Amino acid sequence: MTAIAIVYFSGYGHTAKQAEAVHAGAAAAPGTQATLYQIDANGELSEAAWEAISAADAIIYGSPTYMGGPAWQFKKFADTSSKPWFTQAWKDKVAAGFTNSASVNGDKFSTIAYFWTLSQQHAQVWIGTGLMPANTKAHGPDDINWTAGFAGALAVSPSDASPDEAPRSGDLETAKLLGRRVADYAARLKP
Repeated sequence: MTAIAIVYFSGYGHTAKQAEAVHAGAAAAPGTQATLYQIDANGELSEAAWEAISAADAIIYGSPTYMGGPAWQFKKFADTSSKPWFTQAWKDKVAAGFTNSASVNGDKFSTIAYFWTLSQQHAQVWIGTGLMPANTKAHGPDDINWTAGFAGALAVSPSDASPDEAPRSGDLETAKLLGRRVADYAARLKP
């Protein structure tokens, strides 16, 4: 069984919806157990969650992009991960990331770069989306990888949209495909 841990923070519910899509994609891979670990409003996870994350074959990071980077709750999680870093508990695990913000750009790549740096501090193996962008005049928010995220899954949730309205179908399908890609790759690495 391949274990995928999806660790994320969501401030308003939009990133939680994206996390659920990542989860659905990963869980659809044969022989995969995918689990969501939501960082709470105080930036905390249970001790059991930390143990399960360290036992996973892959860790997928998620946070909304606030002011050009991940939410402080996610940063607290990242700082707390110095304990498994010290023992290299996450070394060689697969890593990936996803983020969401109200603007089409919103400096989302800064958040993905933060996740990548965190993964490299932990000596993980980073996996991008592997998706071509939907970048012609005929494309829009309902198309896969409309935001052209190569390093991670990017989503747009307009500031006046509820989690029922956004992220839109193309962003959610992109998130599912990232989850599936991570699960498939992690399974290939198992002995």
